[in-house]
Amino acid sequence: MKGKETGSFNDRLSEQAKAKQALLERAKAKNPVNDPAFAERQAARKVAAEEREKREAEKRAKRAADKERREAEAKRNAAEREAAHLAEIARKERELVEKAAREAEMEVERKAKRDARYAARKARKR
Repeated sequence: MKGKETGSFNDRLSEQAKAKQALLERAKAKNPVNDPAFAERQAARKVAAEEREKREAEKRAKRAADKERREAEAKRNAAEREAAHLAEIARKERELVEKAAREAEMEVERKAKRDARYAARKARKR
């Protein structure tokens, strides 16, 4: 097999070390810390993150205030419903008492009429 002469083992090792060094130098050259616009981009990202956090905090505060308002409104509505319910119960009880009083009065009147008829019948017989 005739092909490309590769050289000795030491030659291959030195070429490999040179290639590795070249890769390292290229990586160092591309390091974002060496880029002058890198600091500007980082600062812009930091400002954007702070603004985003501020907006999120405002949203959380607004949601908490809305939740408190809804809970207070629900409590108020529940109290109003309870008061209306109690008023309705009191009205019904009052109506029952009035009805019972009317029925008692009517019973007294019926008894008086019955007693009068009984007395009239007894008076006719004598």
